[in-house]
Amino acid sequence: MSNTDTFLGYRRENDRVGVRNHVAILPVDDISNAAAEAVARYVQGTIALPHAYGRLQFGEDLDLHFRTIIGTGANPNIAACVVIGIEPGWTQKVVDGIAATGKPVAGFSIEQNGDIATVATASRQAKDFLHWASERARVECPVSDLWISTKCGESDTTSGCGANPTVGNMYDKLIPKGIYGVFGETSELTGAEHLCKARAATPEAGEKFLKTFQAYQDEVIEAHKTSDLSDSQPTKGNIEGGLSTIEEKALGNLEKIGREVSYIDVLGPAEAPAKGPGMYFMDSSSAAAECVTLMAAAGFAVHAFPTGQGNIIGHPIVPVIKLTANPRTVRTMSEHIDLDVSGILRRDLTLSQAGDALVDMAVRTANGRVTAAEALGHREFVMTKLYRSA
Repeated sequence: MSNTDTFLGYRRENDRVGVRNHVAILPVDDISNAAAEAVARYVQGTIALPHAYGRLQFGEDLDLHFRTIIGTGANPNIAACVVIGIEPGWTQKVVDGIAATGKPVAGFSIEQNGDIATVATASRQAKDFLHWASERARVECPVSDLWISTKCGESDTTSGCGANPTVGNMYDKLIPKGIYGVFGETSELTGAEHLCKARAATPEAGEKFLKTFQAYQDEVIEAHKTSDLSDSQPTKGNIEGGLSTIEEKALGNLEKIGREVSYIDVLGPAEAPAKGPGMYFMDSSSAAAECVTLMAAAGFAVHAFPTGQGNIIGHPIVPVIKLTANPRTVRTMSEHIDLDVSGILRRDLTLSQAGDALVDMAVRTANGRVTAAEALGHREFVMTKLYRSA
């Protein structure tokens, strides 16, 4: 097992530490995707982050859009960023938000320039950024500089009994060392909300969670559901895997924060933590790509993703570590699995040993090990939209 007290990361201008060194081409809006992707094709080694939204959004939905886009560009796994938007005003807003981190960033707007001219000038800047980023060196950093997020996907009975508690054991060991952690999936705590409230570090944080949970129930679930949440919570895959109710799924979900950790604050979607090291809860969808994107936008650099039936999620800038306790998934989807903890169910692996193995895998990933999702080209980047555009 490797040394897990330190890792080799990229220390950024704002003292945050990244585990990847991307030069990102970030479109502000959906109609700028083609230009962003053209730049990434032309300047090899950069990565475009196309998405579906950014036009005629307003109010809280627009605020979330900007928070997600700016937060993504500000993530420490990005060394430098080229921003492309249709309008100069919104493009500059994103540039200014990312520039607050001190990292190199430049913006280009398509209006009154067109795609060809924009792609040409943005490509020159992207190439310069790529040269600069390629000479950034990894430095030794304490493990306390590591920010690790988590969500689960395609859960089954082995999730709550094995993979999810492994993530919890990892947090039990790393949170006391000063790392930042976050969990979420608001609707997936239905039936265990009282237990989640009790895991808060303070009464204030517990009440904030319960208020957030209830708002999600009232404003999202109850407002839009039909007769129930069948096909969504739990999913068909969850049911096939033995989880008959959302309450069963919720109890397994909560295992991801361990036995000793208490969360210290509740975050809005894509909101960066502001109360120092510790565990946080984020109000977020249970949809895999949306949730990982929101947590990446909040600044988390590594993601631990326990799966039962087998989820294949990745992310463009954050390495997603896939672990499972389901021996069938290990057999049938081994190319997607970074860590096999099915020994827990066979009783030839203790929970503590599994947690140690995940800590080791997190540090190895931070040091540069390519995850299964990265190797297979999974770059799911999905924005969360709150309501229809104007």
